[in-house]
Amino acid sequence: MKLGKKVLEALQAEIDGQLNPGDELIVAGPVAAEGTAWITENNYERLREVFAERFLEDARRLPDVYGTGMEEENNKVWEMAAKAGASARYLMGEGGFLGALWKMAEASGVGLEVDLRSVPIRQETIEICEIFDVNPYKLLSGGSVLLGIQGGDAFVQELRREGIMAAVIGQTNSGNDRLLYSGGNARYLERPGNNVMQKRGK
Repeated sequence: MKLGKKVLEALQAEIDGQLNPGDELIVAGPVAAEGTAWITENNYERLREVFAERFLEDARRLPDVYGTGMEEENNKVWEMAAKAGASARYLMGEGGFLGALWKMAEASGVGLEVDLRSVPIRQETIEICEIFDVNPYKLLSGGSVLLGIQGGDAFVQELRREGIMAAVIGQTNSGNDRLLYSGGNARYLERPGNNVMQKRGK
């Protein structure tokens, strides 16, 4: 189902720039760090039955240690991406990585192929999400940035030299399909729920 003009324009206003076919997609900062910290904080006693306290303290501090900044003006990656010639930038939040990916693709009118196994994510997130049967790719991801750029590998190396977890996770194309790969399986990227579609407050 196509978006109405006003909804599409509001969505485009959330994205800085526009993805072009042939852009490489990069995630900077591990996804779901914010959500992992929130789950840990609010379920600490239950998680203590499963994990060591050091592990849980590390999980609580993920956004502070590995996040790139919760606001665009204070985000480490934001200015670096602009200088590197990124065509589009998006600071993730509610709806997580998959919500951000759909928004960027829809706002730009591009197709894409993404390898979920390449998306930066911390082991603490994986293990805690397994306990609560939560999809980490839909979890709060403030402090992570999704961007499109030409020459993605070089920019990833630049980010890593700054101590930022980052990876090329896929590429855009001029088609309509938006495919997510994981091992030998492929599925279509789904439109996020209505609460994620609402424009984020600035």
